[in-house]
Amino acid sequence: MMTSATTLHEDHGHHGPAKGLMRWVLTTNHKDIGTLYLWFAFTMLLIGGSMALIIRLELFQPGMQLIEPEFFNQMTTMHGLVMVFGAIMPAFVGMANWLVPMMVGAPDMALPRMNNLSFWILPFAFGMLILTLFSEAGAPNFGWTFYAPLSTTYAPSSVTYFIFGVHLMGISSIMGAINIIATILNLRAPGMTLMKMPLFVWTWLITAYLLIAVMPVLAGVVTMMLMDIHFGTSFFNAAGGGDPVLFQHVFWFFGHPEVYIMILPAFGIVSQIIPTFARKPLFGYSSMVYATASIAFLSFIVWAHHMFTVGLPLATELFFMYATMLIAIPTGVKVFNWVSTMFNGSMTFETPMLFAVAFVILFTIGGFSGLMLAIAPADFQYHDTYFVVAHFHYVLVPGALFAIIAGVYYWIPKWCGRYYNETLGKWHFWLSFVGVNVTFFPMHFVGLAGMPRRIPDYALQFADFNAVASIGAFIFGLSQILFLYIVIDAIRNGKKATDEVWEGTEGLEWTLPSPAPYHSFSEPPEVK
Repeated sequence: MMTSATTLHEDHGHHGPAKGLMRWVLTTNHKDIGTLYLWFAFTMLLIGGSMALIIRLELFQPGMQLIEPEFFNQMTTMHGLVMVFGAIMPAFVGMANWLVPMMVGAPDMALPRMNNLSFWILPFAFGMLILTLFSEAGAPNFGWTFYAPLSTTYAPSSVTYFIFGVHLMGISSIMGAINIIATILNLRAPGMTLMKMPLFVWTWLITAYLLIAVMPVLAGVVTMMLMDIHFGTSFFNAAGGGDPVLFQHVFWFFGHPEVYIMILPAFGIVSQIIPTFARKPLFGYSSMVYATASIAFLSFIVWAHHMFTVGLPLATELFFMYATMLIAIPTGVKVFNWVSTMFNGSMTFETPMLFAVAFVILFTIGGFSGLMLAIAPADFQYHDTYFVVAHFHYVLVPGALFAIIAGVYYWIPKWCGRYYNETLGKWHFWLSFVGVNVTFFPMHFVGLAGMPRRIPDYALQFADFNAVASIGAFIFGLSQILFLYIVIDAIRNGKKATDEVWEGTEGLEWTLPSPAPYHSFSEPPEVK
């Protein structure tokens, strides 16, 4: 017998239902925990975003304006860490918590108490990380990739708190991933085979395996740092027989699959939204599943493309160059399938669809610049310039972040039973779309012209494009406050959502492969 959602988060031992604040602290209900993750991620988005605006404010003009170079380095470091581990990943986990049990017809996540713990670790991890800004030693200042020896020999003493924070984030991620795998593999409704699952569930299943594979690697590399700093080892110290390049190998063996952890769930969200608003089933369902799995596999064997300039043997550079280019094939399959789904569909452009279509176009631009960076001899020119910054921000902002925003607009009627304001949603989309392109597109040009990244000052010839980028950043950043207003307004005074939610999309709501399988939230199909 399935437990109803209300009894789930009220069952805390024998003390009756938990009230008020304690309900959120003790909850084991997947919807509550999904909500906690989403609000936490949004808070981190605003914190990390304000750090980015400090960076762009300093870079508005050449010369040193507002902040010390040291503080600039702290901002670039903290911005990257907060956005990757605090905003993008928890937002996807929050969506998985909300949607995966509903999509597979499960009463809740498989391990509800662990689910609660995996969330509540995060505020403490990030509290510790952000509070280093107020410490005497200062916040971490060695870049979000924390390369040794910058992060070992020359790091501020707050690096120890950073290492502990990373351990906590990793524990949280591993627990969340185990929970998602257990839920999908053990709690599917009768008749829902793996190849009948919605694509969002598939992308998360694959992402969860990636997390379990790479989070221990990250834990390993920060533990080696800890040993070098406090216990006299020399993993990364050349003076003691170690090698700083070893750090890069271990870090990127985690770091490259991590990039795909941040984009695969986005593929899943977009694969749910596009069929709904094209009003036809997703084109090439099984090829989407196989493409996702191939991308995940290939993500493990391309890590050294981040390291073309460290002096790898030529054969190694060739291997990593071709392996990286190979990822373009399954990614291209996905883009082709999304475009084919839209082709000849009865498309309407509500806010979720606008963000999803922008995702497809802009993520593809990020993919093309990635293909340029994959070419080893060309990468020698692009490496450590703003071209790289432009590339990964095109993948992560109009990529991962736009997909998250699209998912919020798409599912908020399901989550709170109310519609958001469509006019304001479209305003939010256009401001974000213009802001993000005005910010990051000029970075391709200054990067190709040789402007180095992570430097608080620059040569005069880069002034105009930097001014443009800074203006774009403020347009994009401030438009997210409109997003906050839209979400709160929908929860409080949105008009009541109907069962069909999106007009003319009945049966496509979860965008299942055709024919629709039996699942727990519709009538079973008639037996012929």
